[in-house]
Amino acid sequence: MTTAANTPATTTTTSRTREPAQTQTQTQIQAQAQGQAQAQAPAPAPAPAPAPTERRRPTLGWRLRFGFLALIWGFSFLLIKVGTEGYAPFQVTFGRLLFGTAVLAAAMTVKRERLPRGTRTWGHLAVAAFLLNALPFSLFAYAELTIPSTLAGICNATSPLWGMALSLVALSEDRPTRVRVAGLGLGFLGVLTVLGAWQGFSGLDGAGTAMALLASLSYPVGWIYVRRTLAGSGHSNLSLTGAQLLLATAQLAVVTPLFTSLPTSFPVVPLLAVVALGALGTGVAMLVQYGIVAEVGPTTAQMVTYFIPVIATAAGVAILGESLTWSTPVGAAIVLAGAALTQVKPRTRRGR
Repeated sequence: MTTAANTPATTTTTSRTREPAQTQTQTQIQAQAQGQAQAQAPAPAPAPAPAPTERRRPTLGWRLRFGFLALIWGFSFLLIKVGTEGYAPFQVTFGRLLFGTAVLAAAMTVKRERLPRGTRTWGHLAVAAFLLNALPFSLFAYAELTIPSTLAGICNATSPLWGMALSLVALSEDRPTRVRVAGLGLGFLGVLTVLGAWQGFSGLDGAGTAMALLASLSYPVGWIYVRRTLAGSGHSNLSLTGAQLLLATAQLAVVTPLFTSLPTSFPVVPLLAVVALGALGTGVAMLVQYGIVAEVGPTTAQMVTYFIPVIATAAGVAILGESLTWSTPVGAAIVLAGAALTQVKPRTRRGR
């Protein structure tokens, strides 16, 4: 999720919403865009005579997989930071997409899934790949050249806030309520707290912070686009996501040589960080997210968004030795509280 690291963040944010992020989150986007009912569809009704059928239990409980997902998406910002210490930001993003695509390609081979067909579908996927992968992943990589991974992780948590604001304009079914508008205001107050607005944003790299916030804005823009263009296309989530990552990889394959030169050396630790970022933080994370959405639904699955900045902050401070002032955790808590309020759905009035 920067995915969001991904990508990070969830789809219920546009309604809302990664994935995200990482997020945001792109897997959650397509779970909704393709029709969450498909992901949550009940098994075919058993024949009337036999006794109740046994449900197959997953190898790991969804709570364990949920924790694993939050962990790898939270660590994505640390991995981006480590990767950019040895490679250019575009190279980190290209490697992330390449290894993530490889994981999804392997999963599609095992499940005998095919890539989607149709020029129109591929055209929409190319736009989605740019908005949900190529652009935000690259922005986060460039941002972390000048800002700590902790701040990048907190900026990623603003995706639900951007999504809420955009959905009020772009999605007619999302009606503003007092609680959701209050959550929007509270969330952006938290952003100002994290950035130390009362100190005049001193000691803060404005360009890096702006890129991280722009990356978090790119996710809900992509979610809305996917929802309007790819919902009900008839293709599976895995097929669409695999094609989307493939297109994003192709986009970076074109851009990267134009703005970077081939590395003269290949530092091992940054290289391993890029591999982990792509294979785990992008590829495996999406597969895990599919399972969680199918088992407990997108509403519960999207809650992973609120754990990502906590883990990103803890990892940055404990492993990278990044500094932490009181305004960072306090502001992050306010951001998350605001984001949670934006997800409160209006109560439907019951008829008498």
